[in-house]
Amino acid sequence: MTILDKIVAHKKKEVERDKVRTTYTQLEESEYFHRETYSFKDFLLAPDRTGIIAEFKRKSPSKGIINDDALVKDVTKDYAAAGASACSVLTDYGFFMGRKMDVTRARRATNIPILRKDFMIDEYQVIEAKALGADIILLIAAILTPADIKNLAALAKSLDLNVLLEVHNLEELERSIDTNLDAIGVNNRNLADFTVSVENSYKLVDHIPNDFMKISESAISDTETIKQLKAVGFNGFLIGENFMKQQDPGAAMREFVKGLR
Repeated sequence: MTILDKIVAHKKKEVERDKVRTTYTQLEESEYFHRETYSFKDFLLAPDRTGIIAEFKRKSPSKGIINDDALVKDVTKDYAAAGASACSVLTDYGFFMGRKMDVTRARRATNIPILRKDFMIDEYQVIEAKALGADIILLIAAILTPADIKNLAALAKSLDLNVLLEVHNLEELERSIDTNLDAIGVNNRNLADFTVSVENSYKLVDHIPNDFMKISESAISDTETIKQLKAVGFNGFLIGENFMKQQDPGAAMREFVKGLR
């Protein structure tokens, strides 16, 4: 089994457990379930924003502990102040030390879109994302069928959630495009072996229809790369480890964006 296979197998058990712990009705009665969500596109294209989707991540399967001292409310608040267009918050605990309440803490601390980043395989997780205060969900083509993507994206739109589809290659892209998607992200990280190469974004950018926002994810560590990706058509840039590996991720982002001016 690849690490992705292990994560999905664990996620299936986790979701079934969560359904017992917290019912659909309880989710729908939560503080944030009926809030109006922010538009991912508006914040990506806003002239006073950077296009950066700044990620809060404590750990990864490939790197181990990245930063387990930083507080999500402080980091996401600093990311927003530094010009982030959105914050990505990992909620998988077993492999990334994420916590679902991290989304809610980020929501309380910021006034920009929050991406609940997890391995979404069930409608329950979409409803849960809305209840937690997320504005965007991630659908990973590598673990979902076209029918799964269609159904989960339609549910997300009915809840006023934005949908980011993540692909790794042309085959995933071509079989997964759906009208309910808002953005398509090219993951420069191979989820089978966790190697990274930004060349993956350049290979796929022209195959992504212009109806969707185009996001480059991972392997971005300098502003020149962002400028080059913008030049070929990308609107957003997901950066996590580059900031999180620093003692003060917010300060690291503030320093980084100086190079974009």
